[in-house]
Amino acid sequence: MDQQTILLTVLGMAAVTYLPRVVPALFFASRPMPEALRRFLSVVPPAVLGALLAQSVLLEKGALNLSFDNAFLWASALTSLLAWRTKGFFGPVLAGLCFVALWRAVF
Repeated sequence: MDQQTILLTVLGMAAVTYLPRVVPALFFASRPMPEALRRFLSVVPPAVLGALLAQSVLLEKGALNLSFDNAFLWASALTSLLAWRTKGFFGPVLAGLCFVALWRAVF
């Protein structure tokens, strides 16, 4: 592969990566965001996080594991409850990590 092809590939990847981020930012920089869009965007991070974590929490070796010995399921429940009650992030995540470490040490 020649240098020009590599350069064009890198530039194309950069454009595909940054344009979807820059265009909305530039569009809404001087305009107020509609309230419906603001409400929708406020739930996107928790939804994405839930989707990313669900497989790690609920599956073990490709099978659904809702049993008592699923430490990740218990830790995620504890972390979710603490995050909901405290409205924090780092404290509940640290508590979840400590819970899994303690679970593994005990069981």
